[in-house]
Amino acid sequence: MLRSFSFPCSLHHWLAGCLLLTAGFLTAQSDSTVIHRELSGTISATHNGISIIPSFSLDKPALIINLKMGGSRFTFEPDLRMALEGKPWSMLFWGRYQAVRGRRFSLRLGAHPAINFRTVMAQVGGEFREVIETRRYLASEIVPNFRVSPHLSVGMYYLHGRGLDEGIKVSNFVQLNAARTGIPLFRELQLDLFPQFYYLRTDDLDGTYVAGAWRIRKPNFPVAISGLVNRSLRTEIAPERKWIWNIVVEYHIAAGRWTVPNRQPLDGFKPSNG
Repeated sequence: MLRSFSFPCSLHHWLAGCLLLTAGFLTAQSDSTVIHRELSGTISATHNGISIIPSFSLDKPALIINLKMGGSRFTFEPDLRMALEGKPWSMLFWGRYQAVRGRRFSLRLGAHPAINFRTVMAQVGGEFREVIETRRYLASEIVPNFRVSPHLSVGMYYLHGRGLDEGIKVSNFVQLNAARTGIPLFRELQLDLFPQFYYLRTDDLDGTYVAGAWRIRKPNFPVAISGLVNRSLRTEIAPERKWIWNIVVEYHIAAGRWTVPNRQPLDGFKPSNG
């Protein structure tokens, strides 16, 4: 049972959308000669799909496709998730804008419409069958980050979501995080660590959690292994599980870059040698 998709119903989300569109337009006009564009991404497989909010998981093997396309400030970033058995899980269509890009401090703003899928029993033709139900969401994010050193940074992530169908109507996710990257292991392998503490509120329920993500990689090699462990400290939000964890195999798609003359039609695209 697939429901039709509709767009924002609140001033908050219209303002976020206008901000992102305006930012993209201004960025595109910043260079009167050429516009630089890039396409990159990651394809990941895991035994347990975990959401952007780590306390929520699919509880089954999943395939996750993250793509990133656009310029240096404004990007379009689809996030497509599905169970390995072929059933869709969620689709997020991010628009993101790098509002501040300092040597130490950066600030990213973003917004997305999303569709979440779940399997339910419904009566079809007089029989109860499994059908796929969709629920629509809108969300916006604010992501400040401070770089302490080339391999250490601290930051915050705030996500505000609105549900348009049955289920969760309002959610607020506030995360304090850090990143320690490039820890040498052996044979050129490096370890990245991402500790997190976060607060989650969904409608009238809330909870606090700690989580830790990690990645083992080799510079300039496309395959990496990562994982995440999440523990609830206090929660009223179902499922009230103490532990959630996964291990992920990642394949990173090398960035493809090209330039186009500014204010030219689409057939002016030219591959770049860079």
